[in-house]
Amino acid sequence: MEMTTILHSSLTNPPFTAHLSPSKFPRSFSTPFRLRTSLSFSPSLPPKSFPTNCSVSDDTTSSANVASVDLSIALKKKATDVSADLRGTSIFLVGMNNSVKSSLGMLLADLFRYYYFDSDALVSEAAGGESAAISLKESDEKGFRESETEVLKQLSSMGRLVVCAGDGAVQNSTNLALLRHGISIWIDVPLEMVAKGIIGNKSLLLSSEITISGSYSEVLSQLMALYEDMRRGYATADATVSLQKVAYQLGYEDMDAVTTEDITMEVLKEIERLTRVKKMMEAAARPF
Repeated sequence: MEMTTILHSSLTNPPFTAHLSPSKFPRSFSTPFRLRTSLSFSPSLPPKSFPTNCSVSDDTTSSANVASVDLSIALKKKATDVSADLRGTSIFLVGMNNSVKSSLGMLLADLFRYYYFDSDALVSEAAGGESAAISLKESDEKGFRESETEVLKQLSSMGRLVVCAGDGAVQNSTNLALLRHGISIWIDVPLEMVAKGIIGNKSLLLSSEITISGSYSEVLSQLMALYEDMRRGYATADATVSLQKVAYQLGYEDMDAVTTEDITMEVLKEIERLTRVKKMMEAAARPF
């Protein structure tokens, strides 16, 4: 499959989400393909919070707004502090596809002034859409996996990216090695939340193993089986951020109360820890 190369662009007005340009591609994977993108800037939007069903008083709403502003300022400060040691290193987010991971990825790209990519979206667009990608996966599993690897190979060769990686990113040693070109973080979201998200938005999971038309219990059962296959690969990530753990630390009884900003702060702390450790190791390796 032939695609034009992702062009290195200046970050004068980031963040933006890169999308593939519509194009006709041959369905053979006999030749390496390259990503074709039309890079368009999107306006910076306020980070979205995960939905909650509770009603609050005006005083509570006011307090929540103040807290949200304070957290937003804290996120920007933390990202600024981390950026110096990060030095343009790309961030790869692994884990089951869900709105938590994608919202987090876009906010991280905004904070670091990075480019944002969804690897599954790139593979799907190259195949001709989500339905075509799933069909291709069923008819040519090897070719589909090769396309996933080629996407990761090109993304890992670049810097200043936040990449929401699909399940294929952890399914073989070659892909896992490519993730080592950046910092990988496992965003661990309860499967119950993932299942509800898939039923509401089938594009969240590019997998022929999941029957989207099934009931909640059927989708959850399929997710559990898929998770068992992926868990070992997820566990190789440089760090893990658990939504359940974040909710517990913040004193939330309902995990839906955890916002994108809340989990982003935990990710920033993990990135800060990892870059600090790397800096210490580099200093220790210098000759006296």
